[in-house]
Amino acid sequence: MARKTRLMQQVEERFHQPLERLLPEMINENGLSATAAELEVSKATLGYWLLKLGINVRRVALAPGETLEVKRAS
Repeated sequence: MARKTRLMQQVEERFHQPLERLLPEMINENGLSATAAELEVSKATLGYWLLKLGINVRRVALAPGETLEVKRAS
């Protein structure tokens, strides 16, 4: 597991959950820019955290009527 900075730890304490769980949920719901704003960090800092924690962000285009399903590994 990656070593977390003081700011990362402060955000975890404020939201009462680990960044590994918090960030994907927030980004899926709000997008990168809004998540950075809500966490009160820059987009560059958020990008660094994602890289450091091994969280992949993918952008997918769907045609009308198509759906996307995300499955978590056990």
